[in-house]
Amino acid sequence: MVYYSMLVSALSQGLLYAPMALGVFITFRILRTPDLTVDGSFVFGMTACAVVTISGHPVLALFAGAAAGALAGLFTALLQTKLEVEPILSGILVAAGLYTVNYAVLGGQSNLYLQYDTVNAAGSPVKEASPTVYKGFSSLFSRVESPFLDANAQVLLLTLAIVALLTAALGVFFFTRPGMAIRATGDNEEMVRASSINADLARTGGVMLANSLVALSGALLCQQQRYADLNCGSSMLVMGLASVIIGQVLFGDRGMVGGLISAVGGSLVYRVVIQAAYKVNMPSYTVKLLSTLIVVCALAVPLAKRKLVGKGAAA
Repeated sequence: MVYYSMLVSALSQGLLYAPMALGVFITFRILRTPDLTVDGSFVFGMTACAVVTISGHPVLALFAGAAAGALAGLFTALLQTKLEVEPILSGILVAAGLYTVNYAVLGGQSNLYLQYDTVNAAGSPVKEASPTVYKGFSSLFSRVESPFLDANAQVLLLTLAIVALLTAALGVFFFTRPGMAIRATGDNEEMVRASSINADLARTGGVMLANSLVALSGALLCQQQRYADLNCGSSMLVMGLASVIIGQVLFGDRGMVGGLISAVGGSLVYRVVIQAAYKVNMPSYTVKLLSTLIVVCALAVPLAKRKLVGKGAAA
């Protein structure tokens, strides 16, 4: 039962970060552009979600978080397309500016818990927990007594449904005219411009879509953990890259839909590895180093495969 709880917890966390992995997949694999806005847009989605959730609209808060990420992506894309700033630098600039924006959204504090002020029956002011989508979903299981349907399992079920819908929607979108334009821009931007397609618009749409997914991931995490924190965006880009690369190594390059599914699968595998590291009493401050090593190892696997195939052919 201990291992079941550990696995469910790791998978639920992996699904919470899966939209971020999908966003990183869009920028790095489809647009072939390094976008460093991720760390800032993840927290922007989280802070926007926190404010709207506290106001009593948990479902709307998820859309608000995604919209916040799209806005961050818009500024990044405008720097790239209108001011011709290098993609890496444009992401750094927007992410740096978002730190101040996120601090202001949180009311000048580094974290914000999902609770609001109210008055109890005795007339005393108290703090009441704000409703979230996960709290509402768990109420459906209030009369179910099963060790297999604990809080982590309920988070897993709801997030799985959300991620499945997202992946399916993206799989359909990238075979529509706008989606094909984004894919073509990533493959050969010069050819796209020669074909009278607005490459700048396609790139802007792709970056906005990617960052909205990243911010949605932050919004989901905010409602799951019931608070927003300025430091939650640290190393999000490394985590997203690790998920994408692990997914590609494990599942291979199987086209657009396969790439989306592999990014989600990579996010799940990544969180299982991190959870296992915690179980062997690895200090929390070594997680970033472990994440880096995972990315390096995943990047080295394709090269090792090619060398082994080359030696086998030579023999």
